[in-house]
Amino acid sequence: MALYKYNTSGVFSEIKEKPFKLERDIQRMFETNMSEIMGLEMIKSEFTIKDRRIDTLAFDPQSKAFVIIEYKRERNSSVIDQGFTYLSLMLQNQADFILEYNETQARNLKRNDVDWSQTKVVFVSQGFTPNQREAVNFKDLSIELWEVKRYENDSVFITPIRKSHASASIKTVMQNSPEFKEVTEKIKEYSEENLLKMRISS
Repeated sequence: MALYKYNTSGVFSEIKEKPFKLERDIQRMFETNMSEIMGLEMIKSEFTIKDRRIDTLAFDPQSKAFVIIEYKRERNSSVIDQGFTYLSLMLQNQADFILEYNETQARNLKRNDVDWSQTKVVFVSQGFTPNQREAVNFKDLSIELWEVKRYENDSVFITPIRKSHASASIKTVMQNSPEFKEVTEKIKEYSEENLLKMRISS
């Protein structure tokens, strides 16, 4: 996306992109400004469980659910496989995530206080391939892509990649995967329409 500066003479001048050199720089920016960028509570950086390292663990106070955030450098890696691996890891080790929350936030969160059906994984990158974008374009998939760009005037542009309204169900292509079945039994991705109906009925 092109970004321009508009001066008093009415002339546009393009502001060139200044890519992040390190994945860690993006991670540090998100973790420092987690509430402002994503509306989430920062829980733990570099959270390790079962020999796997999660870049950022956060919590959504509105949906009462944990959010795993991963920062990607490899543009050709599979976001679907990695996403389901992390979702499965969380659902199989719920107590560890609750313990980490309670220790860092000094609160007494209980298992029943968490809406595990709203758990999701967010991938953050300076760019995603068309294949990666298409891979998560399912209406009931709890995996999101967020694109971040930095420019020479230190402006930062962050864009959640929206799924198309005509997106299909992930169940139609993953129904034979044991890992998928395990995850989808506990996770339900609510659309805006579902949430609106819930608010009206409450």
